[in-house]
Amino acid sequence: MTYSGEVLPGGEPAVRELDRLTISKLSVGPMDNNAYLLTCRATGEQVLIDAANEAPRLLELIGDRDLTAVVTTHQHMDHWVALEEVVAKTGARALVHADDAAGLPIEAETLTDGDTVRVGDCALEVIHLRGHTPGSVALLYRDPAGVPHLFTGDSLFPGGVGNTDKDPERFAALIGDVEHKLFDRLPDETWFYPGHGKDSTLGAERPALPQWRARGW
Repeated sequence: MTYSGEVLPGGEPAVRELDRLTISKLSVGPMDNNAYLLTCRATGEQVLIDAANEAPRLLELIGDRDLTAVVTTHQHMDHWVALEEVVAKTGARALVHADDAAGLPIEAETLTDGDTVRVGDCALEVIHLRGHTPGSVALLYRDPAGVPHLFTGDSLFPGGVGNTDKDPERFAALIGDVEHKLFDRLPDETWFYPGHGKDSTLGAERPALPQWRARGW
């Protein structure tokens, strides 16, 4: 089945098979959060991005394979409700940017801009994006056999950047980081996976960047 990125709360995961990595996207309630399980096809090692909610469903998705880490994209509660239970039952490391670590319910190892998170033989680059929260991150996988894949948390969605509560300084930080660290560095075919809702590509969103900046959200 062709991957569309469309998932529903309580529904089946959408699975995308890359050359070296499998991406499984699952929607969990009650806020229709996306959780992403990345599996190295060579080693079977796995990393979960955002243990948002519904720990039993996430643990079923993880299955018997080794979960090495859970990366929390930012400190907002709807992205970590299941974190403590998933970590306790899998022994995975909890990872979060240093500036958001105090917002998590458990102690976590801290990340910084430019760090690498390993998924078996695959690597994710940590990209710090200020504004939605102080320590929000995106995770970039550069597929050697295809297009880049970018997991953006709540910093970038189809149609705009994440919520900055109408704070002009936070908005300026976020739109600046998204433009310079994502759109200026990565090609149009880069596929991105947000913390809620449907996926998109940087190319589909790029023409609207001036409008986003002008409207201030």
